[in-house]
Amino acid sequence: MQFPRPPRRARPEGVVPMINVVFLLLIFFLMTAEIAPPPPFDLALPEAGASGAPEADTVLTLTGGRASFAGAEGAAAWAALEAAAPERLVIRADAGMPAAEVAAALGRAASFGIASVELAVRPR
Repeated sequence: MQFPRPPRRARPEGVVPMINVVFLLLIFFLMTAEIAPPPPFDLALPEAGASGAPEADTVLTLTGGRASFAGAEGAAAWAALEAAAPERLVIRADAGMPAAEVAAALGRAASFGIASVELAVRPR
């Protein structure tokens, strides 16, 4: 007696190729993503003996008489800083910048009502 062959079941679609594509996209986006925005100016931070990571998120960059804050430069940076009025501020100043200019920036920040200012440094 001859029995009819059972019908073949369709093979399920493979999930592995889709997983491979997702991982390749993930790797691509991680490699091309900008984790932290680059500083607006090339500068060398001053050295200090012991320092911790700055605690404030708001950063003002100063170099050669130029200021940058939140994508704005010059007088617009100071206006943006005054409008933001953060409680804490990190100043990233170039190591070659005169102390009088940094002190003037500190005074200007204090006039905006900023209570705490930290100076970003690199460890020795």
